[in-house]
This record gives sequence, C-alpha cells and structure tokens, in this order.
Amino acid sequence: MQIKFTASEQALFKVIAAEAAKMGIPAYAVGGFVRDKILDRPTKDIDIVCLGDGLALATAFASQFSPRPPVSLFKTFGTAQVKMDAIEIEFVGARKESYSKDSRKPQVSPGSIEDDQNRRDFTINALAVALNENNFGTIIDPFGGLQDVENKILRTPLAPEQTFDDDPLRMMRAIRFATQLNFTITPETFLAIQKMADRIKIVSQERITDELQKIMMTATPSKGWYLLKEAGLLNHIFPVLLQLEGAETMDGIGHKDNFSHTLQVLDNVASTSNDIWLRWAALLHDIAKPKTKKFETGFGWTFHGHEVVGARMVPKIFTQLKLPLNEKMKMVQKLVALHLRPISLTKETVTDSAIRRLLFDAGEDIDFLMLLCAADITSKNKVKVKRYIQGFEYVKVRLQEVEKKDNIRNWQPPITGELIMELFSITPSKPVGIIKDAIREAILDGIIPNDYESAYAFMLKEAEKLGLYPTIK
Repeated sequence: MQIKFTASEQALFKVIAAEAAKMGIPAYAVGGFVRDKILDRPTKDIDIVCLGDGLALATAFASQFSPRPPVSLFKTFGTAQVKMDAIEIEFVGARKESYSKDSRKPQVSPGSIEDDQNRRDFTINALAVALNENNFGTIIDPFGGLQDVENKILRTPLAPEQTFDDDPLRMMRAIRFATQLNFTITPETFLAIQKMADRIKIVSQERITDELQKIMMTATPSKGWYLLKEAGLLNHIFPVLLQLEGAETMDGIGHKDNFSHTLQVLDNVASTSNDIWLRWAALLHDIAKPKTKKFETGFGWTFHGHEVVGARMVPKIFTQLKLPLNEKMKMVQKLVALHLRPISLTKETVTDSAIRRLLFDAGEDIDFLMLLCAADITSKNKVKVKRYIQGFEYVKVRLQEVEKKDNIRNWQPPITGELIMELFSITPSKPVGIIKDAIREAILDGIIPNDYESAYAFMLKEAEKLGLYPTIK
C-alpha cells in the first residue's frame, strides 16, 4: 500500500529527507499523521522521528526556507516544533522508554525505529512511513496496524497491561480514539482498562480533561461517556455524573434513567452545534436531579429546583475538571439555570412579559438556550413530543416578535445609576438600586416602553415615593 501525500506534503518531506541525508540519519513520518492519511482524515500535525538528533534536524529543515519558519526547541524532552503556515511539524529522535509505577514520566534513551514504534499507544498509531531516498513512502507496520485500521479496531502494540501501566492516560486515549474514529476497542484491551482503571489517579486533571474535551467534540460524544462508564474510569474522573444512572420505581411509578437521557440530549445538541460549551451545558443540565429527587405520594417523582441547584454546582464542577472559570463557565451556568423556562412557556398562554423576562435573563445566549431546550425533548411518546414541538415552535415565534418590538436581548438600562445619583445629588446607596430595579421591572412587565423618555418619567415618580426630588441647578 502506498500513502498518497499532497503536493505540499511531498515538498516538505523531500526537504526533510535531504537534510536527514546530509546528517547521515534516516527519517520517518509516524503516528497519527500516517493513520489519518490512511483514513483520509484532515490533519495539520506531522510527527517526524529520526535516528539521531531531532532538534538538529528541525533546525536544519527550517533553515531551508525564506522567511525562516519559527522553531521551538524543547531540549528537556528532546523535541522540536516547526510551524509552517497551517501545518505544525514535530521532530524527535527515536527513543526507548521505561516507566516507574508511580509516574507517567518515562526514562528515555536513544533507540531504533522499532523501539520507537514499541512505545506507541495503539497499533494504528505505531505506523511509520520512510522518508529516505532509498525507501521513500515505504510503510513500516510491525504490529498489523494497517489491518487494524481496515477492521476499525483499537489494540495495543504490546500487552495492554504493560501499555496502560506505563502510561495510564492511554486508557482515556483508547476511549477518545474509539469515539473519534468510531472504532471498537478489542475485548482484551478493554478488559485491561477495566482492571487498571484506578491507575488513572496518577494522571493530572489537565491531561484527563484534555481527553474529555476531545470526546465532547466528536460527532457522537455519548459513545465516549458510555465507554468511560463501562470501563470503570468515570467513577474515578467524574463520579457526580455517574449518580444520574438508574431508574427507580415506587408504587408502580418509575422515572427515566437520567444518565441515558442526558447523553441523548448531548448527542442531540452535538447534531446541531459544534460549540463545546453548549455541549457541556447539555451534559450538566440535569446534574442536580439526584440531589433533588423526591417521591410524592399521589403525584410521583419530582426534581423540584434541580435547575437552580444544578447551576450552583457548575462552578465547582468546572473547578474540579480544571475547565475555565470565565464567561464560558457563566454561560453554561446560565443555560443550566434556564433550561426549563422555554418548555414551561409551552404549557401556558405566553404573555409578552414572560417572553421579555426570558429574553432578558438569557441575553445573548437565547439561541443556545433554545437549541438546548429542543434537544431536551427525548420522550418516546410521539403525541407528547408532537405537542411539545408545536408549543416550542410557537414560543420561538413569540420570541422573535417581542425581540423585534422591544429589543430586550441586548438590553441596557435606559437610566443608569450614575444619572440617578447626579440628578438627585445622592451617593451610591440603596435608593439607587430600588429605582433601577423598578425601571427594569416596569419595562419587562410592559408598564412602560423600553425608551429613555418613558423611563425618565417613571424614574421621577419612583424617586418621589422615596422622598427624592431633582436638585435645581
């Protein structure tokens, strides 16, 4: 089999081969780049292994271009990166690795191309392509990786216990690749993950979360989360999500399995949006149901306030997972808090006031909120689903109508606190907040229009109630 390189890849590889030949060392393209070329997947990263000094080869390669591309040398790790427009090329010398029990940082020594392939995580990532003049394009496949690509299976080059013991992050990578590529993990490989799941504890949270982020961005992220559960990894890395699992019955009344429901919602969102934070909102939208679950005789199962409790849980979850505690976290928190609102509006006569409040509370995230709420309709009752969808479509129309009329989505108070203080000659104090809140509520309730003149007149009346009058200047 010959791998078809693009013209630009061919040109880059010819330069690498020429520089490697001057240095008297063989060079190979390896790993994910080779795998993705065989699978016809787009790739922007190329890994080059040479039987010598990878840093020197990277420097020599970059010197052949004008302007010279930036070269990053990581001498501690023996690697170098060269950025060529949209492509990033990493150079490293072939090496052998050995690990201690309590660390995933290996002891490294120079090795052959076979040694380098032995240390790879999976056979499909242990493929190499020679870039040398005498064997350019030859695939080196000591572990049957080509066949595994064809069969869409994941297995380790060495015994899986050794591979995962050396670097437990590879257990997460197995599940990520299975999800990303839609491959199947071989039974013996998966069994080893189940046996060794607790070894994931020595891996840093940042590396674990990096794999979770990649799982979240796949076409069907539920596959990864189900595999994490079945492998026993989820109990170690995100146990609060596992608490959603299970359906309980009392007095002949049961509730749905909120774990599978959550993952269905996540897949529904993934089919409509590539925004990773909207996907996290889908994963966390019912996270507080185990904490709020109650059985009420004569009524059934309730989860009152789970959206409020869930929103309060989001910052702690983001902290534990080392996800960013910024406006993205706040957006997820807001979507969790509001995810019941649009659906609840389908069950009642929708007033302009209710629509204004939803637009005000959701702000710029209203479109994401509507996507999340649509994804949350997972009932198998076709009549119920049809009724929800019809009501939901009506709410969307009403949102557009009210937004066009009142411009609430990007609402800014027509009267600022600074104006109130200046007009009434007061300092920052409780009356300022009372007046601002009264103006906001009047606009949202439709008592006054959303404009400066109306708000100004309303402000004077509210201030008078507090014994405040404009100062005469």
